[in-house]
Amino acid sequence: MGMPGARYGVDAPYGFSFVGLVVVGFWVTGLVMAVTVDLVAALPALLAGTLLAGCLALSLHTSLRGKFLVWRDVLDELDLRGDERLLDLGCGRGAVLVAAARRLPRGRAVGVDLWRGLHQSGNSPAATLRNARAEGVADRVHVHGGDLRRLPYAEASFDLVGSSLTVHTIFGADTRAQAIAEAYRVLRPGGRLLIADLGRTPREYAAVLARLDAQDIRVRSLGWRAWWGSPWVPTRLLTARKPDAP
Repeated sequence: MGMPGARYGVDAPYGFSFVGLVVVGFWVTGLVMAVTVDLVAALPALLAGTLLAGCLALSLHTSLRGKFLVWRDVLDELDLRGDERLLDLGCGRGAVLVAAARRLPRGRAVGVDLWRGLHQSGNSPAATLRNARAEGVADRVHVHGGDLRRLPYAEASFDLVGSSLTVHTIFGADTRAQAIAEAYRVLRPGGRLLIADLGRTPREYAAVLARLDAQDIRVRSLGWRAWWGSPWVPTRLLTARKPDAP
């Protein structure tokens, strides 16, 4: 997705490669059994391979197209003025960051990441900036290296803080809670938080935000376009707001 020239890579590339190898293994095993034994004996392996191939195809759709469509709708729902400052936690190659920047002609979109290739293929600050240039928003996109648990920004720096499929990669509930608290810290009074993540983790984050007295905390499913292989691995969106200054 995105404009011609922009390249956003694949999420969890090593996971896709591993599942692809398992699919091939099942199919090869099934074909060998069909030839050497009989088709009935081969059916379990062939069916398992086909089922996994379907899951892989659905995950690829989510990674390459579905998440872009979902975030388009999420960002449109915000009804932005166009002059906001937005922070994208774990921005990767800029799928959400650049989409937000297109809606901020007078604002700024800042991305922070550790740039790990394990999480996204070709992950680097240079790749993000190339995508921003390709989509004509380089003048309002800035990227920094940094740990989500210790953000390099002052309190109340951003009108919006977002994240897509990143916080769950931090090991341990306590350290994930630290990242959520940091996201809340840098949010301005009245600012909004949007965190899309896997499975039940958004409800975990909601509990952290409730302890911080955040308002309008909601968790909702992002639908089939954001399923990772099956309905049992959905993406959910947490939204919340920081109270206005007294």
